[in-house]
Amino acid sequence: MKILVTGGAGFIGSNIVDAYIDHGCDVAVVDDLSTGDHSFVNKKAVFYNCRIQDEALDNIFFRFQPDVVNHHAAHINLRHSVVNPIYDAENNIIGSLNLLKNAVKYRTKKIIFSSTGGAIYGEPDSLPVSEKTPAVPLSPYGAAKLSVEHYIRIWHLLHGLDYTIFRYPNVYGPRQNPEGEAGVIAIFALQMLSKKTPTIFGDGTKTRDYLYISDVVQANILALEKGSCETLNLGWGQEVSDQNVYDCVSKALEFNRKPNYSLPRPGEVNRIALNSDRAVQSLNWSPEITFPAGVKRAVRYYIEQKKKYR
Repeated sequence: MKILVTGGAGFIGSNIVDAYIDHGCDVAVVDDLSTGDHSFVNKKAVFYNCRIQDEALDNIFFRFQPDVVNHHAAHINLRHSVVNPIYDAENNIIGSLNLLKNAVKYRTKKIIFSSTGGAIYGEPDSLPVSEKTPAVPLSPYGAAKLSVEHYIRIWHLLHGLDYTIFRYPNVYGPRQNPEGEAGVIAIFALQMLSKKTPTIFGDGTKTRDYLYISDVVQANILALEKGSCETLNLGWGQEVSDQNVYDCVSKALEFNRKPNYSLPRPGEVNRIALNSDRAVQSLNWSPEITFPAGVKRAVRYYIEQKKKYR
């Protein structure tokens, strides 16, 4: 099977690329390295330095002829999307449309799309949310992801393109960039390792559903054969507060300072957790790495990689 992975030099995408290659697939990576790291790209993968909105994507499809597209390239900075929604849309909507256009042109059979469960549901009335919960995003980032979901379903209706859409929670683990704007576990770990006191935005009660990277990778492997025309939440269905994240990371690193607190940031939801019963049924998937165990694994990685970061 030939798989084109967009964003394959990034945190989630590169881990998926490794798994696909271990699974015996031929893999090509498209990444503009704006946030990705070329050192993460598996040496057995074909690498193309390209933006997904560029015309050059047509030639990549022509040369590689993928059976499946795994679409993880995205502008992922939710807060930046609030400030510059046009830039966010150019990357997340226009780029995705260019990808879909070429997928149909070159007869790709399926697209696997990484959407968001953390930003797409807004402030739901009850938790955990299922896929039937109304999608009412509070940020341009969430709106763009929802828009691409609709385009994918339309491409299926018009062109027969198969798909699996994953609505991710907060994914964490090795290769997440602790110098970026996303990935609070990575950010806290690097700051604590640098003897800096991290800041919690809000009073620490904001919650997210956290999923370790290997559980996300497993879902993307299963989606190669299962989950046809499905939109699936991934997650534990459990709320983890910002304060709990801080306490768990500080315990793993034996960091004894209390956090700083600052004002909440606009566009972020207050509480979210995702019901993944449909993924369990459709993919025979379930999460395995608990939050405390996953934090310990992630922290070990950042201890080993500390010299790489400032």
